[in-house]
Amino acid sequence: MTHRDIRTARLHLRLPRPDDLDAMFAIMSLPAVMRYWSTLPHADRAVTEGWLANMIARNAAGGEDFVIEHEGRVIGFVGAGRLPEFGFALHPDCWGQGFAQEASAAFIAYAFGALDQTTLTADVDPRNAASLKVLDRLGFTETGRAENTFLLGEEWCHSVYLALRRPTA
Repeated sequence: MTHRDIRTARLHLRLPRPDDLDAMFAIMSLPAVMRYWSTLPHADRAVTEGWLANMIARNAAGGEDFVIEHEGRVIGFVGAGRLPEFGFALHPDCWGQGFAQEASAAFIAYAFGALDQTTLTADVDPRNAASLKVLDRLGFTETGRAENTFLLGEEWCHSVYLALRRPTA
């Protein structure tokens, strides 16, 4: 594993690039993906282009966002644009295959090792059972809950706050 280039048995985590626009739009425009995200589905490529540019800029300023590739295809992203806040999203074609857990575990090892991070946090909509299950398997524990944490369209969303502390030797 080299800095900002992480490989697992099936995945390649790498820095995002402007040429990821089409793949990211294919993910971020899907209502199923964005159902529990903090923004509505991207209505057009211009929205995704701005989002991707922000992701790239955050990495240049110390963020740690990675694109997830499987067999050369971009299938999602994982990381922490603003440490210690951790998150991930995958194309629905890749749900239920262990990719979220595999990519997240690799990022967590990187964050606790190369970055010397002591804690990662996550903010998840309590209705997002699949993501909560992944985070539970990774060892995240609930630290709190809040209601009406953000308005998505015309719907108030709630939050479950979780944390994962670096294991001690």
